[in-house]
Amino acid sequence: MPKSAAKPAQANTDFKGAFTKLRAMLKKHERQFKVAADKPDNYYLETRTACYKGKPMFFACVSVKKNYVSFYLMPLYVAPELAKKISPELKKRMQGKSCFNFTAPDEKLFAELRKLAREGLERYRKEKWL
Repeated sequence: MPKSAAKPAQANTDFKGAFTKLRAMLKKHERQFKVAADKPDNYYLETRTACYKGKPMFFACVSVKKNYVSFYLMPLYVAPELAKKISPELKKRMQGKSCFNFTAPDEKLFAELRKLAREGLERYRKEKWL
């Protein structure tokens, strides 16, 4: 009997879907921020005012990379107490203090990121960075 070649497992990847959903999440906050970049592979929000060393302050970004889609959320860096709320599942996607990597949409984790982004926005308001 001939041996059948085993097919390699296909990873569940949908970079475009992940980027689209994460971008939509940030777009809901865009009226409070300046859109510093809005490209097919990069969406970046920063404060309208020069509140950090005479320059606008980064809020969040979603960017398509070679192996994943990265979501950066600066409030986690400037308000470490927010990071204490991150679930173990989302923490597995974390790289560094404020970056999360995805290869496909994950509604449960994206819902958690939406909540963290709202709380981060409130922190920026409280600090008068908006």
